[in-house]
Amino acid sequence: MTENSSAAIDTRELRNACGLFATGITVVTTELDGEVHGMTANAFMSVSLEPPLLVISVGHKARLHALLQETGRYAISILRHDQEDFSSHFAGWPVEGLEVEFERRNGYAVLPNALAYFLCKVVDAHPAGDHTLYIGEVEYLEQDTGEPVLFYGGKYRQMTPLEEG
Repeated sequence: MTENSSAAIDTRELRNACGLFATGITVVTTELDGEVHGMTANAFMSVSLEPPLLVISVGHKARLHALLQETGRYAISILRHDQEDFSSHFAGWPVEGLEVEFERRNGYAVLPNALAYFLCKVVDAHPAGDHTLYIGEVEYLEQDTGEPVLFYGGKYRQMTPLEEG
């Protein structure tokens, strides 16, 4: 195990170490002037049940950062195990032949067939280093059953049940 003081933390090493925490994958969308913009994010979590609050972390260099300041709302689509192409596409790695057609939920654009949707209005934003934490109050949610796509160690993964015994 490597030991480092905070003054000597390499950003690549930090990213690699954080990548050892398995996460689901979401695509965060917002819409401005009739154009939908999306970004892949695994930095998403529940903050509060009463009121229902979620947070997403968006890098200052991401286009979505400025858009959220203007729109004040976002939708989160939690991706299903067979939706890796959406993750790649919205992470900036175009997938040849992928056509993205959004569905509508209460005026928000979401990805079709996702495991869950959360429609949020931004109620607070906290700059934190090179990211901003956008806290959104959930105005609507919808969920389905199925398996998520996972991200671990810099690669997409799928769940496999543990053997009992």
